[in-house]
Amino acid sequence: MTGIGNYLKRHTEALVKDVGIENACDVTGKSKATLGRYYSDNEEHSDRFMPIDTVALLEKTSSFPHVTVALSELCGATVSLDESRRDKKPSTGGVNADVVALSQRFAMLMSEYHQFIQDGSITVNESKRLLKETVALQQVLIDMKLHLESDTV
Repeated sequence: MTGIGNYLKRHTEALVKDVGIENACDVTGKSKATLGRYYSDNEEHSDRFMPIDTVALLEKTSSFPHVTVALSELCGATVSLDESRRDKKPSTGGVNADVVALSQRFAMLMSEYHQFIQDGSITVNESKRLLKETVALQQVLIDMKLHLESDTV
């Protein structure tokens, strides 16, 4: 088995153990044996990996997205976890509400930027505040993206 295969199997095992084998069976509808095959290092299971929808179901209930982080590391990307959003239910306002929230957040960002730049420089604290607003704006865009994707399915 390749190094990548071993790496993914280790993280798959960590995910299942994080959730708990019994709970993982309940969440996925798969047996202990099937889940065990996904992270088994036996040669006969070397080409068997957990389906991505099963990973998504387990990572929803896990304390950490083990496999997602492993996949991102393999391609040179990083994952930024936002714990405040982990248990958040998707907003029900849809795209129209997202556009309003986007406009409001952008207006707040620009207002603060205008206020901070008046003296010709942005202090460290002002920069941190702008960063916080930028991240909030990014979260609104993510919500909007998710709404748009769910509308097209």
